[in-house]
This record gives sequence, structure tokens and C-alpha cells, in this order.
Amino acid sequence: MDKLIITAAICGAEVTKEQNPAVPYTVEEIVREAKSAVDAGAAIVHLHVREDDGTPTQSRARFQECEEAIYKVCPDVILIPSTGGAVGMSPEERLQSTDTTPVPEMATLDCGTCNFGDEIFDNTMPTMRAFGKRMLERGIKPEYECFEMGHLDTILTMARKGEVPGAPMQFNFVLGVPGCTAATVPNLCWLVQNIPAGSTWTCTGIGRHAFTMAAPAIVMGGNVRVGFEDNLYLERGVLAKSNGELVDKVVRMAKELGRPVATSAEAREILNLKK
Repeated sequence: MDKLIITAAICGAEVTKEQNPAVPYTVEEIVREAKSAVDAGAAIVHLHVREDDGTPTQSRARFQECEEAIYKVCPDVILIPSTGGAVGMSPEERLQSTDTTPVPEMATLDCGTCNFGDEIFDNTMPTMRAFGKRMLERGIKPEYECFEMGHLDTILTMARKGEVPGAPMQFNFVLGVPGCTAATVPNLCWLVQNIPAGSTWTCTGIGRHAFTMAAPAIVMGGNVRVGFEDNLYLERGVLAKSNGELVDKVVRMAKELGRPVATSAEAREILNLKK
């Protein structure tokens, strides 16, 4: 079993300081939270960016500024910029995060349209083809974000057709979003059993499911994502003071379950990346 890769999704596009004062908006705050996560044991930082007032943005310039600042304090970290952005953004707007220099090692690719609570997260087939084409052209490895069971079949069909990068594939199974696939162990098992041999995968449990889904992912040989984007609480009623606290809890869980944690260099080998 490979070492455990921990991803920290440090700010997302929707959570606010009103919900947790530690949610980062400014470049300095984003760097602070990235460093806290990496220092605690995260090999990967999944990156959204905000304007200073908290407004979500996919501005290439803002991504460039944040990435450069993060690399100054965490030079070895793997950054996975979001191409999801926020609900309502256009595909062209969302793809700006792949235009930074150097070209990102990885980026997210969302695998289908779905309900996000009361909103609709729009990922049409033409949108996914455009995102796949961009990543094929620039040598970016996608992390395939599956929020629904059917998303897996969709993206595997696209990979067979050469519309998106193929093997070896990295999946992130995001479970527990209201309106999407429930965060249960049977659902996770079904998804894992249906990915191609040689693939890697991560599990993200939303809200109160963050750590109840982390535990089975650890013992099943998968990887784990935590962070303010997905969950603001260290435990019931206790707000996390940093992304580092959330990562540290996963590190402690992994230690108790006998699973060593991967460094960024080790994660690159597991994910077949070359910096």
C-alpha cells in the first residue's frame, strides 16, 4: 500500500469568515493557510483564490500571485488549482487557472453537471471536452472530481475516446454534497471498484462526513482531502483554527491506522508527476 497523500482544500469559493474567521481571503492569508497545512503533513494544496473582500475569482493574475507566494514558503508543494471556480462562472473564466507560469502540474476537472444544494453546478459535455483539450495540450494531469456515481462512467468514456487525459488517472470522490451522492462506505467502495487498474484516488467527505470518510479511505489504500472548502469544524461544535488543524487530525488518524503519510516528493512518484 502506498503512503497516504493528504490534500488540503484551504479556502474554496463559498465559505466565509462569518462562518469561520480563519477562512483565508487575501494573498497573505492564503499563504498562511497553505503553510499551516503543509507543515502539518499535506503534500498537496487544492487552490481556489479570492479577492481581498472574499469574492471568489478565477483571475489568472490572482492565481499567479497566490501560487508564487505559496511556492516561496512551500517550494516542494503540489498545487492543484481549481477549474471549478464558483457556480455561475463561464468555462472561459474558469480555465484561467490553467494559464499561470509555470504550467500547473495538475488541475481539477469536474466530471458532470450536478445539484449543489439549491444551485446547479454546470459542467456540460462540451465544457468537459474543452477542459480536457486544454489539459492534453499543456500536459496538465487532471484530478477528476466525481460528485455523482454517473460522473465516473462519463469521464471513463471520455478518456477512452481521447477527449481527456487517460491512464494513469487520479480521481477525487467528493461525497456528501447536498443533492449529490451520499457519503457512505458502500458508495465509496462502488466507485473505487470501478476505476481502471493503476489509478489513484482521493476521498473528500463534505461537512460532518469529513473524518468519517477519511478513515475508510485510509484503510482502503486511498488518499484523503480535508480543508475549509469542505468542512470548517475540527469536531462537532468546535471550529478549526487553521487548515493545519484539520490536516493534523488526519495525520493522527493515519498513524493510529498504521499508514505512513507521503511527502510532496513521494506524492509526485505515486501520482506519476514530474516537477
